Amino acid sequence: MSRWLRVNALSVAMLGAFVVFVILQSVFGWQVRNEELLQYGAAADSYLGYLTSGHFAEALFENWESEFLQMGTYVLLTAYLVQRGSAESKPEDQSDRPDDNPDHATAASPWPVHLRGVALTVYRNSLSIALLLLFAASFVLHVIGGAAEYNEQQALASAAPPISAWQFLATSDFWFQSMQNWQSEFLAVGALVLLSIVLRQHASPESKPVTAPHSMTGS
Repeated sequence: MSRWLRVNALSVAMLGAFVVFVILQSVFGWQVRNEELLQYGAAADSYLGYLTSGHFAEALFENWESEFLQMGTYVLLTAYLVQRGSAESKPEDQSDRPDDNPDHATAASPWPVHLRGVALTVYRNSLSIALLLLFAASFVLHVIGGAAEYNEQQALASAAPPISAWQFLATSDFWFQSMQNWQSEFLAVGALVLLSIVLRQHASPESKPVTAPHSMTGS
């Protein structure tokens, strides 16, 4: 068990932090939602009831959406674009790595490499495909959760009639929520790309070696 934890420590730490923060988000969101309900003289939600509310779904999936869009796009862009001196970029003169050539496959290579054809084509792009599919799923769930939250707000205020998820997709509210997350994600990645040209983090694969010149591209 100790060896398993050691060799999987990074994913355990990241997913463990995710679980902690999503639970805290749900608890604080539940409190915010109930404070809002009380202002309207409505009954408070139970915690489990809150987890199925539009308020929680919208807040959760609008953030997932931006994260997966950023990562999927970044994986694709780094396959074709370079930034001189950045640890986040492949070298300027590197069109393909030798190990990307299926002729260099070994017995330990993943099975799609040996099959070639369509299986290899899909596998060669499977990381960006998976991330962009997760973005698409989160986008849809954001629309559904956002429509539910919009309708809950309208019901509390006894205002306009409920709308469909498709109608919510056409609102400025939905796109405001999305853009405020998307812009921050791309700013953060752009900052990492540029800062890694001149700054270092000892022992991190996201950084060039401490002794590397600023002009060196790739980690």
